[in-house]
Amino acid sequence: MGLATALDTSEDANSHKHGHGFWAMTLGSIGVVYGDIGTSPLYAFREALHAATDGGRNMSREAVLGVVSLILWALIIVVTLKYVLLLLRADNKGEGGTLTLMALAQRALGRSGTILLILGTIGAAMFYGDAILTPAVSVLSAIEGMKLVTPALDEFVVPLTVVIIIALFAVQSHGTARVGAFFGPVMVVWFAVIGVAGLWHLMDEPSVLSAINPWHAVAFMISHGHIGFVALGAVFLAVTGAEALYADLGHFGRKPIQTAWMALVLPSLALNYLGQGALILHNPTPEFLANPFFLLVPQHPVFLIPMVVLATIATIIASQAVITGAYSLTRQAIQLGLLPRMKVAHTSELQSGQIYIGQVNAILMIGVLLLVLVFESSSRLASAYGIAVTTTMVVTAMMAFLVIWKVWRWTMVAAALVIAPFLLIDLVFLAANLLKVFEGGWVPLMIAMILIVIMITWRQGTRVVLEKTRRTEVPLMTIVKSLEKGSVTRVSGTAVFLTSDPDYAPTALLHSLKHYKALHEKVAILTIETTDDPKVIGGGRITLEQISASFTKMRVQFGYMESPNVPKALALCRKAGWSFDIMDTSFFLSRRHLRGGKQATMWRWQRRLYVILARNADDASDYFSIPSNRVVEIGTQVLI
Repeated sequence: MGLATALDTSEDANSHKHGHGFWAMTLGSIGVVYGDIGTSPLYAFREALHAATDGGRNMSREAVLGVVSLILWALIIVVTLKYVLLLLRADNKGEGGTLTLMALAQRALGRSGTILLILGTIGAAMFYGDAILTPAVSVLSAIEGMKLVTPALDEFVVPLTVVIIIALFAVQSHGTARVGAFFGPVMVVWFAVIGVAGLWHLMDEPSVLSAINPWHAVAFMISHGHIGFVALGAVFLAVTGAEALYADLGHFGRKPIQTAWMALVLPSLALNYLGQGALILHNPTPEFLANPFFLLVPQHPVFLIPMVVLATIATIIASQAVITGAYSLTRQAIQLGLLPRMKVAHTSELQSGQIYIGQVNAILMIGVLLLVLVFESSSRLASAYGIAVTTTMVVTAMMAFLVIWKVWRWTMVAAALVIAPFLLIDLVFLAANLLKVFEGGWVPLMIAMILIVIMITWRQGTRVVLEKTRRTEVPLMTIVKSLEKGSVTRVSGTAVFLTSDPDYAPTALLHSLKHYKALHEKVAILTIETTDDPKVIGGGRITLEQISASFTKMRVQFGYMESPNVPKALALCRKAGWSFDIMDTSFFLSRRHLRGGKQATMWRWQRRLYVILARNADDASDYFSIPSNRVVEIGTQVLI
């Protein structure tokens, strides 16, 4: 019997955008997209000049102008040209991000692209390192401004940072919809204030404007040799957060993000860095280098305290952006088969992108608190910060080359000419940051290595389990033909059997027949697929195929940025004439019990890790939003 129908259950991914004006989306992007890069002035210039001048002891005019010039041109080349003008065009149905770029490249090269999978895994793992480091270094750097109010507050910096971080993670389960309403306005105030503060100090030393000339950056690198290379690693702190431009593309759209950067964010950042440079040129002492950002404002509690409060709020917003990004990346990784199932809670009825994952939230909070308690200052943490982001940028550039070549259909030479300069700069930044491995750079590398091992083990273990179970499976049509002869007792109701391979009878079906010796009047063989699209918008969400009088094959497609909801998808089958009553339907799932076999298919430690991951994976019924009182789980033993 042929194909019956295909239906779509998804909502237009961008439908919520049409109800908002262009400027509302631009305001929102300022709050969410630019939180991380917008708080970099708190520590980036300080750390770069500290590295270039041996803590301020070898202060020179050339060093100050060189560092300011390097920062300005990093913002222009890395952020403006690479991300704002180029990569925002490499979208997958309006979505961006490392895994989105991987899916886009895989579609062009075929799903067998092992190199792409490795690159995507590395990029995703490094992002988690960034998600742990950003809240720690950002909140610490803001709270450290209290020491300028009175040195007596120094001992309260770490405890207060811990309290703020715990509070930040504690409210995540309530969602970001309410908090997000004032993210944009607060960050507009932040960028206006830091821009005005920098502009005010330009009057102290107008000659700092000569740093706009890139020759100062080149001359600094040539004359300072190894010291200049070390300083370059700290200069990169000024562009951390650039990946958020691409990752949050689907939330706001290309034009609002570009407009926000060009009209407000870039001018404000440039003015602030120029102002900090002018401040140090006017006061070339280690005391001023200790915290040049907060020294931009008058050193009176009336001005200083509000600035510390505003900086703290801004860093919380920056932290919120990467935390939310970690939730989104985790959901994508689960859908793409890189991580085990986790319970995804939706915190907004209007925006599907606002989600909460409890396990990820707990791990991030523990990681952030450990970093704060171990390193105790933003300067020490800054050494660990750049490696994760630079690695992600290198991965992004490599996959962007493939997309420009294969998806945009440019010639290989043209694609290489466009990407090569950006990739070269990213590699130089990565090499400079690798010098800080023993000063704290080992932290993101360790986090990434753990996650890469987990992702590879989960993917390999899942493949092994599928191969093992397939050997004992029976072709579905063989079972159907046998059952249609009336050899099994039929009971009223509908049975839905979930399987990853619709051509073979699900293990739960075989065991159900073996033990119950009965079957429901209507049977659906349900397969859930993840597509290379972020969201399934066109037809093809649900495909029905009547293969006998009582058996129906169903294929439900979800995008890799969606959370599967089986009852909601099946409800639309009524439109195709397939009657469905959730109260008269049972869902049958196979629960695999994993044990080590005599012929090992994985390393022993890998088997143990995979078993631990599988046992802690979220129940399929919860993950697919199937009512728990309608689910029947049937166990089967698998030797791996």
